[in-house]
Amino acid sequence: MPAKYTLKVLTDFASAHTLRDYPGACSRMHGHNWKVELEVEATRLNKIGIAIDFKQMKKIANAVCDQLDHRYLNELEPFTEMNPTAENIAAYLYGEISKQLNNDTVKVTALTLWETERASVKYQEN
Repeated sequence: MPAKYTLKVLTDFASAHTLRDYPGACSRMHGHNWKVELEVEATRLNKIGIAIDFKQMKKIANAVCDQLDHRYLNELEPFTEMNPTAENIAAYLYGEISKQLNNDTVKVTALTLWETERASVKYQEN
């Protein structure tokens, strides 16, 4: 069985959103200080023993999160049509980061989005 390495980095961003059709207070504009936990798997190490540099992971995750930082998510694509729930935001971040990070030895495997210190969603694809 080949080796498998799991690497994680954390980043964050702040943004506001309104949950459409939500039967409660979250249907009004409100904000969060989101925490993003990016998880990747690697099958090989490079010649110096690194699967992927944590700095590269953080740079890509930060660049994607910066597009949402201090913004009203309902005004940004794809959230003008898609409800900006934690679940949908996590899937969006996973997809955007995967486009830039995945290669033949490294793949995004999970993204956990923390809405508060006690509430998160973990998004994965098979």
